[in-house]
Amino acid sequence: MTTLERELLIHYDHEVVQRICQKYGFPPMKALESFIHSQTYAMLRDPELRMTDFPPAGIFDMWEVEQVTGEPRNSLYLRRDEIDS
Repeated sequence: MTTLERELLIHYDHEVVQRICQKYGFPPMKALESFIHSQTYAMLRDPELRMTDFPPAGIFDMWEVEQVTGEPRNSLYLRRDEIDS
């Protein structure tokens, strides 16, 4: 992992954890643990998926959808091509 990739992950960690804390009232460490153990985070770490093309709000939406449905790919951020068709 390059320095830039590490810095991007740190940025996403901060932004997504902050959103989880604000919306769900989780303490920061619980929010971070929930995020880094998610499928969404695994996808974010996979350079082939280019998830850093999405804004932090999109990554948060994917995490949130994963919590409800069990599948981050159900997020409208990822399914918008299907909806536009």
